[in-house]
Amino acid sequence: MLTIDFMDETETLQDSDLQFVEKILQHAAAEEEIGEAEVSVSFVTNEMIRDINREYRGKDQPTDVISFAMEEEGEGEVQIQGMDEPRMLGDIIISLDRTREQAADYGHSFERELGFLAVHGFLHLLGYDHMEDQDEKIMFAKQDAILNSLGITRDGYEGN
Repeated sequence: MLTIDFMDETETLQDSDLQFVEKILQHAAAEEEIGEAEVSVSFVTNEMIRDINREYRGKDQPTDVISFAMEEEGEGEVQIQGMDEPRMLGDIIISLDRTREQAADYGHSFERELGFLAVHGFLHLLGYDHMEDQDEKIMFAKQDAILNSLGITRDGYEGN
């Protein structure tokens, strides 16, 4: 079971939006056989995500989603074994401004784009990336499989 801590810094999301993201992330966690784990999901503006992107990634521009994985071991770090606490996977930060912009650009619903970004950020927390073509194929296939199995297609959310 995934414990999700939501923070809507924009104060614009409906409860139904949060329930939608919760459903998607719970399903993604089950598909990836995560077990007991925690994740934080923050919803921000373009201005907020631009500040984060500039500070942590050196890119002075807004982006759609940023993930900060807690389980990536840096140089000189060791993994703690034998802890009874649930795994803290990390933080997903989603720009709602970019979510709306991209939904319009791609011609699909806000919900479909929000679901895509939530899954995309979640898979990054699990160590997936898209820097190399082969890795991108693997990550994007997982994203599509998770979203499609919930009836969330490029044409919109069918509510399955």
